[in-house]
Amino acid sequence: MTRISNAVTLLGAGTQGSRLAYMWSRLGRPVYIVDKNSNQLSQASSTIEKLRRKESSPSEHGPIIELIAADLDKALRESWLVIECVPENLDCKRSIIKQLDNQADPDIIIASNSSSYSITEACDGLEFKADDRFVNLHSFWPPETRVLEIMGTDKTRPDIIPRLMDESREHGFQPFHVRKSSTGYIFNRIWAAIKRETLMVLEEGIATPEEVDQMYKAVLHTPKGPCEQMDVAGLDVILAIEEHYAEVRSGIPDGPRKYLREIVDRGHLGVKTGTGFFDYDE
Repeated sequence: MTRISNAVTLLGAGTQGSRLAYMWSRLGRPVYIVDKNSNQLSQASSTIEKLRRKESSPSEHGPIIELIAADLDKALRESWLVIECVPENLDCKRSIIKQLDNQADPDIIIASNSSSYSITEACDGLEFKADDRFVNLHSFWPPETRVLEIMGTDKTRPDIIPRLMDESREHGFQPFHVRKSSTGYIFNRIWAAIKRETLMVLEEGIATPEEVDQMYKAVLHTPKGPCEQMDVAGLDVILAIEEHYAEVRSGIPDGPRKYLREIVDRGHLGVKTGTGFFDYDE
């Protein structure tokens, strides 16, 4: 490559964009974070600084360069990887992916951080100038969870996955290669089964949320049970993901989604509204 190839560009300065900017800057390399909202960029900068201050052994961090969306070209000229971190809306993601393909040189890797849409699904039916550079890079929250799921398409260049595995490992991630296109990757498919059975147990009146979480934590020695985990993620987000799974995969029961939809329709979305399966203080 002739360009400076050590920068990463993140499109979207929300929760995941901020967290990824922190992670990808840990080896002293520059990270561009791009958003159309300047207030969101300022908030992301504050979040990144808080994450850095929490480190037990401080790293040699690279610069975080904040840019408005109109300056995306500047970031792409310096980057080997660009990751979209926009909200979980398929039409929005498809539009962004198409824009990135138009603006980015063919050798720049384009990744989606979507938690529910595979890159194959996001690219379906679109025409690209370089259709061999698309991948999913699915990260988790909170930052202490350093697992990264890497998934390509049947057209992804053979050099891309090994490079991403190596680079992400160097930056402190624990990467896993999802070997075939999979809606929900690896972990979220397993987690989806736990969520659905939890919702069915609650719907059938077998146990309360408190009892479910107490038993789950006692058996598996986890800090949170499934009800609290769903509250943290946002019950509206959980519902949207479950609706999508039901669209693309047969055999998923309706009952858990119906039960969850009733809770969401009451405005009980979890931690962000103060009430979900549990009540949360301000």
